[in-house]
Amino acid sequence: MMLLRAGRAGEIRRLLRAFRVVGILGARQVGRTTLARQVGAEFRGPTTFFDLESPQDLARLREPELALGALRGLVVLDEIQRRPNLFPVLRVFADRRPLPARFLVLGSASPELLKQSAETLAGRIGYADIPGFDCEEVRPAQWERLWVRGGLPLSFLSRSESASLEWRRALIRDFLERELPGLGFRAAPETMRRFWSMPAHYHGQIWNASEFARAFGVADTTVRRHLDQFVGTFALRVLEPWHENIGKRRVKAPRVYVADTGILHALLGLRDRDELLSHAKVGASWEGFVLEQVVRRLRARPEERFFWRAHTGAELDLLVVPGRRRLGFEIKRTSAPSLTPSMRSALSDLQLDALTVVHAGQHNFPMAPRVRAVAFRDLLTEVRALA
Repeated sequence: MMLLRAGRAGEIRRLLRAFRVVGILGARQVGRTTLARQVGAEFRGPTTFFDLESPQDLARLREPELALGALRGLVVLDEIQRRPNLFPVLRVFADRRPLPARFLVLGSASPELLKQSAETLAGRIGYADIPGFDCEEVRPAQWERLWVRGGLPLSFLSRSESASLEWRRALIRDFLERELPGLGFRAAPETMRRFWSMPAHYHGQIWNASEFARAFGVADTTVRRHLDQFVGTFALRVLEPWHENIGKRRVKAPRVYVADTGILHALLGLRDRDELLSHAKVGASWEGFVLEQVVRRLRARPEERFFWRAHTGAELDLLVVPGRRRLGFEIKRTSAPSLTPSMRSALSDLQLDALTVVHAGQHNFPMAPRVRAVAFRDLLTEVRALA
């Protein structure tokens, strides 16, 4: 696993040279601790670890100013969301001159949920979002396993399909029963399981807060709060609609995806590849998987990626806007994609520089001016050329 994540470790080391505090954020069991230990093993100087889920380490931090103040080198604080009151202490230590120690904080909640980090350590902290494995981190022949099992390391590396599924089911239970309550979310685990299962069935569709609220018998604001909580803990992700005024009415609500396809399949009750391929959500699952690979290859920030849908029915799965360029992506689980009226509308209305149609076949070929069909197996090379 360390070899697979070598690029991530290099990113953390670069951030440590630039910032006094670095946050490694990502979903539970995504491999944050393993990555931090790899960085610590290569750090020049002493490294001290604190696990904030450990009673012994919490006891060591009863007086954080005393416990942390004398340390040198690299100090790692794992599960920082358990002790957000440490952020003001870190600000004091980060401002020392000379700087005796740098801090690496690991958490499974976004900066938006960890508001104290953003407010207290502004200008002092750099963040690295660590997702699960992607196609560049596994062998090319393993992409289908990655799609079916998801990118969480222990799920992907499990000895069998059944062992992977059992691990994912246990993770879902732990997330609902321990992780969310530990972050202060008060809803019952069974309620949150129901909520998480609904986006699984709506995976890749436009968020309809009123429909969700009616299903739960609560206010729209309540389901919006639940959505923010799941996005903030990396369980769900949203793709915002393109918001430029292009002269046509457009959809304003985001699309919602379960962040990891392996978790998606577990929530849908799918046990293996065969059950996935015969399920009604196979196309939506494939779309979300491919979309994630494209976004990662282009290193597109959240504010650079969108979907587009006009009320005329024309739509585009993914629009990436790096600077002044506009790159469109349409994802089709077919071996013979064809140019559609929606694609023509997207080219014209969005003034795309290029439209890439990613498909499940074997060949790459031009479909029209500025439109190219790309087989998924060649996606990394083709998208890298666009970056």
